[in-house]
Parts: sequence; structure tokens; C-alpha cells
Amino acid sequence: MNDYFHAELSANELQAISSIGLAHLGDAVFELLVRTYLCAHGKATGNGLHKATIALVCAESQAKRAERIAPMLTEEEQDVFRRGRNAQVHSVPSHASRAQYAQATALEALLGWLYLKNRQERINELFCEMMKDEG
Repeated sequence: MNDYFHAELSANELQAISSIGLAHLGDAVFELLVRTYLCAHGKATGNGLHKATIALVCAESQAKRAERIAPMLTEEEQDVFRRGRNAQVHSVPSHASRAQYAQATALEALLGWLYLKNRQERINELFCEMMKDEG
């Protein structure tokens, strides 16, 4: 694999990545989408941009957005989501419940998995649904 923007992993290689690994990557994917969204919607002022990003990428916000897209997920996506939700995390931020953090981790794992499958169109479809109330 030489092109890290368009990874070409076999099904076995993708399956071998831990849920935490997928969530680690998915966290970056989600933050990039949020930052792009905020800039594209004219919220590109220094401190305000940072605060708006933090508000959208926090576990509570991600958990709410995960619930919104749950009915849209395919069976395969639900399996990845469930695997991410059941990941063994050792610490939970004080501002989020364990359930919220599990949902956020599941969402990030799904986004990481979709990214590694080169499913950017699907990521965008889900992200647009997640952001509907932000307009």
C-alpha cells in the first residue's frame, strides 16, 4: 500500500485491525469532516472555530449523531458499529457517560472502516445526515 489516501487492504487485513485502531482513524476522519463543514459554513474564526469543533467532536455529540444514522446502516456496517461499541476502552472522559463514549467509539470505528474501504461517498452520505440539524 503506497497511497494512504486510497488504502487497498484485503478483507483479512481490514478484519485484523482492532476496533480501537479503526476508531483512532475514524476520529481523524470525523474531525476533518467537521473542520471542513465549519469552514465551508463560514465559521472560520480562530477561537470560535476551535470551540465549534470541540462541541461537535465530543463524545456526547458523536453519540447523538450515531443514533441518528443507526437506521441507515447496512448489516455489514451494523456489525462494524457493534464491534466498535464493544471495544475495550480503559478510560472514559469525565464529561461523557460510558454509554455515550461507547457510541462515539462505535461511530469512529465505522468511519475508520469505511475510510479504509475507500467508501468516501458513503461516509459523506452518513455525515450529511449527522449534520442535518446544524444548518
